[in-house]
Amino acid sequence: MRSAKHYYNVGRGFSKRKLNMFGIGGSKEREKEWAAFEAEALPLMADVFRVANYLARDRETAEDLTQETFAQALKSFHRYTPDTNCRAWLVTILYHLNSKRKYKLGQLKLVEDTEEQIAETVAFVPSIPEELKDEEILQALEKLPKAFRDVVVLTDVEEFSYKEVAEFMQVPIGTVMSRLHRGRKLLRQQLTEYARNFGIVAEG
Repeated sequence: MRSAKHYYNVGRGFSKRKLNMFGIGGSKEREKEWAAFEAEALPLMADVFRVANYLARDRETAEDLTQETFAQALKSFHRYTPDTNCRAWLVTILYHLNSKRKYKLGQLKLVEDTEEQIAETVAFVPSIPEELKDEEILQALEKLPKAFRDVVVLTDVEEFSYKEVAEFMQVPIGTVMSRLHRGRKLLRQQLTEYARNFGIVAEG
């Protein structure tokens, strides 16, 4: 696993010689814009790559998405408000690029009704057994329908706000909150079942 320092150094690879390629070179104002980009955006490359890797499930594709995200961010940095949430701004760009990628591959689709119906069938919400390991929690998370899994990962793991997740996924905040609630219920059910199968909790 490559370190955050590696991705920061990769980010610094957007050297001043490359600025003209992205329309940033040629004036003191644009040099100043690059300096701000280097200070605010580039240190977040490891964070963006982690989300890209989750979305793509393939390291090479994730690296391409990360590079495309920072190239697009560099072109559009004049639209970014300094000292706000640059991480959320970058991930919004990443989500848009990934949606375009999936559309080209014919993989983009709306949440299926069956996924919503699955969550509606969870009547009882058990507590999560404390004895479970991180690996077991990740395995249970992988079993969730993608629409719910994405929201749980972005809010509970990456710690983005409801508003930010809604902007990433281009859905209403109410939809994010609903999917998060249902996703957490499904996850707790999965974890309790897993613990019961391995004798961590007693049969109810």
